[in-house]
Amino acid sequence: MSVQKIQLEALQKIRQHIQHGFALPESENHPRSLASFDEAIEIPEPDSLSGLGDLFNFGSAMDEPTHAPNTRGEWFISATNPGSVLQKLPGLTLKPDVRLVCYLHRQLEEGRGVIWAVPESLSTTAQLEKALAGSGDSTHPPCPAGAFTNLMEAVEGDHSAVSFIIASLLQRELAEFGCFGKASHWSHHRLIKAVPAQAQWQWKIEIPKDLSPKVLLFADGRAAIEFFSCRVVPPLALFQHLDQYSEKNYKATVLDRAIAIAQRT
Repeated sequence: MSVQKIQLEALQKIRQHIQHGFALPESENHPRSLASFDEAIEIPEPDSLSGLGDLFNFGSAMDEPTHAPNTRGEWFISATNPGSVLQKLPGLTLKPDVRLVCYLHRQLEEGRGVIWAVPESLSTTAQLEKALAGSGDSTHPPCPAGAFTNLMEAVEGDHSAVSFIIASLLQRELAEFGCFGKASHWSHHRLIKAVPAQAQWQWKIEIPKDLSPKVLLFADGRAAIEFFSCRVVPPLALFQHLDQYSEKNYKATVLDRAIAIAQRT
């Protein structure tokens, strides 16, 4: 049994890489419609092929519902390929013949997303569109045929200390995919290795002596992860994140708990 500390700066770069790979095109993140233009104003002429493509994503409020990007609160398929993120993550990779597919839900002030792992043979657009018929509101996303129960079942790796802590970051970023507004949570957290001095903290536990990210590797292949973050939107809080991995895969038992709250001044 050994404990390894991980450099916070390295984790921050990994997180930036994941977030960059999950970034959505503007046409999907904030879809527009013809109804958003004043009737007295002409539709602007596209200045590129990309702009021309955006025009075909527009839809009048009188149009029949489509599966194109929209702000009507209807789920649609995203063209983003989140699986490409795993190609450059140390120690982790996507299992062969598996693809990550995603759906988005957009309203004017709130957005949600969901990513599923499915066998490559079931990842065609036709298959993904079938799942849209069973979707509902923002809390009832479509689930395509053959989807893995747990997304991390589609991930494999070398079982190194680095691979486990990256898996812990990855699963939190996957859960936050496509979210903005009230649906955002993890994006408001900043990784830390020391108690921020900008606030007075009311502690719920004994103050930890060492907030650096750590990985505990067991001889039988199990692993335990500990790292800390600061939520930077009110109520400001410090969080401890504890993940436990079995020797079989990268599915984790996750505990995220607030351990200190910023006192009001």
